[in-house]
Amino acid sequence: MNDAPPTTTSYEAATARLEEIIRRLDSGEAGLRETLDLCKEGRTLVEFCAGELEAVGRGLQELRLDDLVARLEGSAPDPAAAPSPANASTPAPPSPPTSDNLPF
Repeated sequence: MNDAPPTTTSYEAATARLEEIIRRLDSGEAGLRETLDLCKEGRTLVEFCAGELEAVGRGLQELRLDDLVARLEGSAPDPAAAPSPANASTPAPPSPPTSDNLPF
């Protein structure tokens, strides 16, 4: 029996096969050799599923980190708030004088 799941196995297919294995073992109808083979296959499938879950978890973590970095850097500016090229070089008007910035 091959201990590695096929490379085309999906997480969903692996969990479905695990359910079949569990049903077969729970039935008590499997002989000694079949029980051993089913346990080996089940262990391989569990390891495969754990790896898939870890990969998805890392992907989700990366998405959250990217989102956090984008928010911290403000790298997702609102296009409506960006200055247009026509008035991008126009300086802001001077602020009106106050008692704090008068020369006397």
